[in-house]
Amino acid sequence: MTKRLKCEFDEFVCDILNDEHFLETKKDLHHGTSKYEHSLRVAKLSYRLGRIFKADLRSVSRAGLLHDFFLGTRKDSPENSYLRHPVTAATNAQKYFNVSNLESEAIKTHMFHHVLIKKIFPFVNREEKASVKEFKPKSKEGWIICASDLLISVIECERFQFTYAFNVALLLLFNIILFKN
Repeated sequence: MTKRLKCEFDEFVCDILNDEHFLETKKDLHHGTSKYEHSLRVAKLSYRLGRIFKADLRSVSRAGLLHDFFLGTRKDSPENSYLRHPVTAATNAQKYFNVSNLESEAIKTHMFHHVLIKKIFPFVNREEKASVKEFKPKSKEGWIICASDLLISVIECERFQFTYAFNVALLLLFNIILFKN
C-alpha cells in the first residue's frame, strides 16, 4: 500500500485500532492468529477491493476491522457461535463505535458464504439455523467484507486449505447456478 493510501486507511480506522475494547481482540485466537491481526488483514484487503469496486472506503475499512468484534471464542456463548457471531460483532460495533447502517449490515452478513455451504450440506453444524435471506449482503460493501474475510481465512488456515478451497468452489458454483441473471 502506498504511503498516501496507508494514511487514508489509518485515518478511517485509527479510533478503532487505539480503542481498549478492540485491543482485547489481540488475546483471542482466530484462524491460527489473533482476532486483531485477522481483522486488520480483512480491513486492509477490503479497503483495496473497495478502491477497485468504487465502494465507500470508510465503511469497508471499518466494517472489515469490526466484522469479528466479539470477545472470547465461538464456543463461549450462543451469541458467539459460528453463524450468530456476526450479529454480536455488529452489536458491539454499534455500541463502541456507533457504526453506520451500511457498516452494520456488512458486518452482519460477512458469513454468507458459510450459510450457502450449510444450505447445500445441512448436516454441517446442525444446531445452528441460518436464513439465506437474512445473511445475504445487501450492498457492494457487504459483498466486499464477505469476500475479504473468506480470502484472508483461506490464507490463514493453512491446515484447512483444502476444505476452504472446496467451500470456495462450491460457493462460486452455487452463485453461478442460483443467482444467474
